[in-house]
This record gives sequence, C-alpha cells and structure tokens, in this order.
Amino acid sequence: METVRFDELELAPQILRGIQEMGFEEATPIQAQAIPVVMSGVDVIGQAQTGTGKTAAFGIPVLHKVDPSSKKTQVLILSPTRELAIQVADELRKLSKYMHGVRVLPVYGGQDISRQIKALKGGVQVIIGTPGRLMDHLRRKTIRPDHVNTIVLDEADEMLNMGFREDIETVLEYLPGEHQTVLFSATMPKPILEITRKYQHDAVNIKVVKKELTVKNIDQYYYDVKRKDKTEVLTRLLEMYNPKLSLVFCNTKRMVDELSSELTTRGYSAEGLHGDMKQAQRDRVMKNFRSGKTDILIATDVAARGIDVDDVEAVFNYDLPQDDEYYVHRIGRTGRAGRTGKAFTFIKGKEVYKLKDIQRYCKTKILAQPIPSSDDVAQIRTEKIMNQIENIIEEEDLRDMIDLIERQVNESDYTAMDIAAAFLKQALGQAEGAGSAEEGDSYDFDNTGAEEGMVRLFINIGKKQRVKPGDILGAIAGESGMPGKLVGAIDMFDKYTFVEVPREYGREVLEGMKNVKIKGKSVNIEPANQK
Repeated sequence: METVRFDELELAPQILRGIQEMGFEEATPIQAQAIPVVMSGVDVIGQAQTGTGKTAAFGIPVLHKVDPSSKKTQVLILSPTRELAIQVADELRKLSKYMHGVRVLPVYGGQDISRQIKALKGGVQVIIGTPGRLMDHLRRKTIRPDHVNTIVLDEADEMLNMGFREDIETVLEYLPGEHQTVLFSATMPKPILEITRKYQHDAVNIKVVKKELTVKNIDQYYYDVKRKDKTEVLTRLLEMYNPKLSLVFCNTKRMVDELSSELTTRGYSAEGLHGDMKQAQRDRVMKNFRSGKTDILIATDVAARGIDVDDVEAVFNYDLPQDDEYYVHRIGRTGRAGRTGKAFTFIKGKEVYKLKDIQRYCKTKILAQPIPSSDDVAQIRTEKIMNQIENIIEEEDLRDMIDLIERQVNESDYTAMDIAAAFLKQALGQAEGAGSAEEGDSYDFDNTGAEEGMVRLFINIGKKQRVKPGDILGAIAGESGMPGKLVGAIDMFDKYTFVEVPREYGREVLEGMKNVKIKGKSVNIEPANQK
C-alpha cells in the first residue's frame, strides 16, 4: 500500500500543525484508512494492535469534529487501563495543541474523584476514561452526555478480558440517540461482535493486515531452560548484555512478585507491575522505570499496556506469551526510535511448537542460543572492557599515566603486564574488596551523623559506577535479611554513598555486606564518620 501524507488528508491547519510538531509526515496504514472514514461520521470497527498508530487514527478525526466554542463534553473515549488513558490523553493534547479552547481530560479509578469533578466543572470537550470511573461520573451527572457526538472504545478486547462488558454497555446506554461509535480491537472475539451488532449501525470495517505487524530492529533469541534455572539464566544474560533498561514479562501476578523479589535479593534494581497493585504503587514503579531509577521492570501483559519508554534495550519473555499477538506487543517495546533492541524468550519442551507458531505469525526468525556459562559472561564483559580501553588509548592523552606505570615497574618487581592484568581484574569486579569492616562487636555506631535510632553507613561505590539507590537497597535487604522498607535515606555521590539503617540492624548489614558485589563490583561498607 502506498504511503499517504497527513497534508493529503484534508485536515484542519491547527491539527496539521500539531501533527507536524510531533514529527509525523506520513500516516501509518491504519491512520491512512481510518482517518477519512471516521471523519465522514459513520460507525467504524478498526482491527489494529498497539504500536500501529491507532491513537492518532481515531484521535485526529474526533478532534476534527470538536467545536472549541462549546464547553460541553463532545467525545468520550473508553480505555482498559489508567496507563493507556493517560497515554491517549497525552497524545490528544499534543495533537490539539493549536486548537485553542479544546480541553482533554483523563478520568480513572485510583485518583481522588473530587479532583476530577473540579477539573470537569471548567468544561471538557474530550474525556478519556476507564469504564468504571466513567460510569461513576455519568451516574453522578458530573459528566453530562447530552452533547456527545462520538464515543471510541479503545482496545475493546482488553476491556472485555478485564471484565468491563457490563460497564461498557452501561456507558453506551447513557448516550443520546444520534452519535458515532468507533471501536478498535486487536482481536474480534464473539462478545465484541455482539457489542458491535447491538450498538453500531452499518459499521465500516478497517483492518491492518498482519504482515504489517512484523518487528524490525530487534534481534530475537530463545533458550531452552528448565523452570528452576530461569532466574539464573536471566541474571547471566543481564550481566552479559548489561542493558540500560529491561522489561521482563511473566504470565501471572504471582510470578511477577516472586521474580522481582528474587532479583532484588540478588542486588538488581528491579520492580514488579501488575493489576493487583494499588494505583499509587503502579505510578511510583512506572516513574522509577521511566527515570532510570529502576533498571528492570517485571510485568504482566495487561499491566504493561501503555508502557512507552524509548530506552528499553532488552525484553525478556520469562514465560512464553499465551497469544502470538502478545509476543509482538511485548518485544515491540524495544528497538524504538531507530535503535536496535534484543528479545530473549525462555521455553521448555513442547513450548517449542508454540514458538514456531509465533515465528510464522511474525514472519521472523527467533534463533536458538546455548545457555551462557559463567565463562561466557566473563568473556563478553572482558571484550566490552577491552573495547573501552581501545577507545581510551585512541582518544585520550595517556602520557602522565604511562609515566606512573613506568615508575611503578621500575620501583617494584611487577611487570607492566602484571599491572594491566590487575586493572582488568579490578574492572571485572573480581578483586576482593579491601579493608572490610572489623569483626565482632567493635563497630562504632556513635556519631555517624544519622537521625535518632538509625546508623549511617559509608559504601565506596556511587553514581560513577552506574549504581542506583535501588541497587544499594536491594543488596542490603537481600544480604542482611532486613526488610527493605526499613532502609532510611540513601545519599548518592559520584564515588560513594551514605545509607541509613535502623541501629539494631547495623551489625547484620555490615556482616552481610562483607563479600557482596553490587552490579558485579566488590564493595566496602563501614560506619560513617561524622565530619
């Protein structure tokens, strides 16, 4: 299908300006097909997955119909999750940036309803909401549907999977007789078809063919791993490739909790995300991941809807997805913005047949890989360090360093090769930490500068080593057995960190952390000196 430019779609200049500012020139296939049809006012059934550009496919034409001079609610958009509602609202705000007087508001459970009611009082033309909260507002009459001309059901199959069918039908029953109903869904199960028959009239079908869902820029591998060995293999791959941000997918909430706990215990900065978590928790986890405070996010498919982070360098299918389409959704979260990403899938036994189905569906090759041994991990890390050294030799002025090394060689029995080997060992984090805290009860916890009841500890590792507060927290909790929530302030500097723990746990933390490595680096931890 030939490409269509947005300036060929007869769009209002204000909307076109918003599109251009977002950096888009050519419409995706779903946009090229859906925009003119939705703009014509007929009911529409669009079949398209996440990542095809469907938000703009319905967002651009519904904004086109909005009358900025009226403060009445004119468009309702239903979304399955809070994350997706916020994401859709953000995109519509960008598209309507130059449509003066148009207000867009997401409403969802977990946020104080009185704050939403206050925002609604000012007049909002476009509302994006989760079904339960939208229904709540309609019952309270804080959203009045009398002037709604368009309703969009986004990711309708997901909303049904989450048990929202009755809520959706309740919302649809509130709407006036004359309105346009637009439905987008990745799949078309029977309940969706029942809704379309009941609430749509002569709907036009638009479908993105599957071959346009293939995934580019992603190296895909699979490993035949026993269930009990999965965590070990995962940590080896994390050590080997050291991705900036990683997404790990599990099929159950329980597995998300177990794995995030296991990785945290091993000193990784990992957090879980699933539907049973309170909304404030989910917001905090997502904020930490977006900002890079957490390196590894472990999630279920439903919880991961709406995750759109450009710096994800690796996706791990810890559990093989239940659905071929979910594989595409999952791994499509890496390889963004022209970068190359990596996708790793763990399978066992008969799951290899399911993997073959996924390969046929994606029209892609997923390559078998041997499980990396500890020697493989060390070799890859050594290669990385050697490449960095090569760059330093090429680009830096090393004369002062060479003088220091020559002086050391002349004054000692070491060769330059001995010194180079020692530096490499240190860089690999294999050298034992020197000067650990003393044994026994001789720790001096007085005058460490901590608040009352706490003790302040010094750790000789900081931001320069790409260590984050979550790494420190995970290592302390994992090695000492102390609950992580008891850890107090963590103050990070370039080359060292101060952390506060309850005084009664001070000795256990120091003993437990003696031989620990954080991000592969040996550390020294001791009571801080108040200065």
